[in-house]
This record gives sequence, structure tokens and C-alpha cells, in this order.
Amino acid sequence: MRSSSAKLVIAAGLSSALLTLGACGDSSDSSTPTASPAASGSSTPAASAPASPSAKPTKAPASTNLDAVKVTGDYGKEPKVTVKTPWGIDKTRTKVLKSSNGATIKAGQTVEVNYYGVNGRTGKKFDDSFSRGAPIAFNLDQVVPGFSKGLVGQRQGSRVLIGMPGSDGYDASGGSPQAGIEVGDSLIFVVDVVTVQLPGPSGTKVTPKAGLPTVTDAGTGKAPKITVPKTKPPTSLQVQPLIKGKGAKLGPTDTITFNYSWVRWSDGKVLEESYTSKPAMHQLDGLLPGMQKGLVNQPVGSRVLLVIPPADGYPDGNATPKVDKGETLVMVVDLLFTQPAQ
Repeated sequence: MRSSSAKLVIAAGLSSALLTLGACGDSSDSSTPTASPAASGSSTPAASAPASPSAKPTKAPASTNLDAVKVTGDYGKEPKVTVKTPWGIDKTRTKVLKSSNGATIKAGQTVEVNYYGVNGRTGKKFDDSFSRGAPIAFNLDQVVPGFSKGLVGQRQGSRVLIGMPGSDGYDASGGSPQAGIEVGDSLIFVVDVVTVQLPGPSGTKVTPKAGLPTVTDAGTGKAPKITVPKTKPPTSLQVQPLIKGKGAKLGPTDTITFNYSWVRWSDGKVLEESYTSKPAMHQLDGLLPGMQKGLVNQPVGSRVLLVIPPADGYPDGNATPKVDKGETLVMVVDLLFTQPAQ
């Protein structure tokens, strides 16, 4: 299958504060059905500085708690953060400032947050999303280790205070001069968790129309079973929601997180699936035409059955996995998260 090697990265406004080079792999799943090798999400490089042999760690007392960091302000509003400087922390630590019973963040998931970052050495803000007027979404595999460590286990709707040492921040990349971060600087983040990636489809079951392939759930961690009828395939794109979600609707240029399984109509053989590994993450407008047409405006939480005729799939066939010219494809897609273009 044609696939993309470009990395999907966070928007430039956040990359200077959170992204690291080499700390994350290709977040675009190599088996995702893309329209061409060039069809991918943003390939903007992370704004981390290269490591400098002469860089010396900044010295600051290493606290064992977050008691010296004072935060005022309500969830959803820009916080005020004060701390006596220079301030440092021994390891990544968190404190829940506002609790919630929302969905729990798991390692490797995609989340949407508002954040406010302060340098412990200077006590000054170096980056935030509140002033830009919109939260930002990213996969936890794409950010510095301390940010991921601090968010895993937290809940949607909560406000969390995170303190991290330079070793969990930017030490590995020699600091971040653009953000005024030096090697050894401990970082302080106030994070409002806005949205958390769903673990699976969630919503209202929909009765499919007759004549389509049937889909049987196989349980957590397993791909649903797709059974193709012994009839001729339809000649036009078929879009059948099986579960109607209640989340945000997918925009045409959104980066989406999704599980999928697809088979050939001719023999029902599974070509690829993501359920037994991890969800795929890709820009919708870089996927097969049938996926673009069938998934746009579908709400997050949905499970959608797509029957994709050759014209909306691989009209000339595909080498790996094997798709013959003129083959109709059948796909089940679970929509777990959507991130509007930044």
C-alpha cells in the first residue's frame, strides 16, 4: 500500500515548547490507506535546538514537591502562576488543581488541551495556548517526556499542574533558545484537559440497510469481523454508520485518529487492520477518496462501514497489500478523535 513517511507534528505555536526531535516515531500509521506517497499531514519540523557540547546545566534547587508553585484562576481561563526563582524539581510531578470524572488519559493517546508554560529558572511564561484563543491537540508520543508523564492518568475536564526537570524537558536537545529554555531548566505547566481520545466507538447503534456486508464485533483488542455477501458489489460508494457517535464532526482537512479493518469484496480477506496494534493517525484529505467522502462530517465515536468502488479506492490496483485493478474494498472505521487543521 502506498503510505506516508512524513511525521504529523503539532502546530508551530506549540512545537517550540513541547516537541522533541527523535523522541517520537512516525505517527502516521504505515499501513494507513493513503491516496499517494505524498499524501500526508503537516511535516513542519520541531523547533528544538540541536544539542551543544558546551551547554552546561542551569543550577537550581531541586524540590521534591510543587508546593512553591502558586496557581490562581479557573479551568478554561488563563491562569496566573507565581514561583520564587530559581526553582527546580527532582523528577516530573503533578498536582490536580481541579478534579473531574471524565475519561482517563492513557499512554500514546491523542488529547486536546489548553496549557500555560513557565520556566522555573526565570519564573516567566515561555508559551501558552490561552492567548491564542483555542486549545491544541497532539499525540502524547509527540511531546517531551515530562508532558506525557504528567498527563497519563489524568482526566478530561481536569486542570493539572505539572513540574518537570530538564531531563524530561529539553536537555536532550540542548535547550530551546527560541523559548528561552536552557539546559537544566525545570518547566512548569498548567494544563486544562479538554478532550481525550476515545478507546473505541461510542454512541447509538444504527440498523444497516439490507444487502451490505455484515460486521460482527470481536471484542476489545480484536478487529471486527467483516462478512461480504456472495453478490456483485455495488457500483457506487456506500456509507453506512453502524454506531452514530456524539462527538465533533470530522472536517475535510482534520487529522483523525481511528481504528480500521479492510477486506477485498472478491474474497473477504483481511488486507490490514489496526485493532491489534494501535490506532492510525492521518489527515483525512490524505486518505483514499472513498474514505474522504465517506468520513467527512461523521461524528467522533462513530463506527462507519464503507464499501469503496474502484474509482474511489485503487482504480489501477495496488501492489502491497494486493489489490487488483477493478477491486471493490470494504472497510470498517472507528472514529476516536479529530484534530482540526492548525
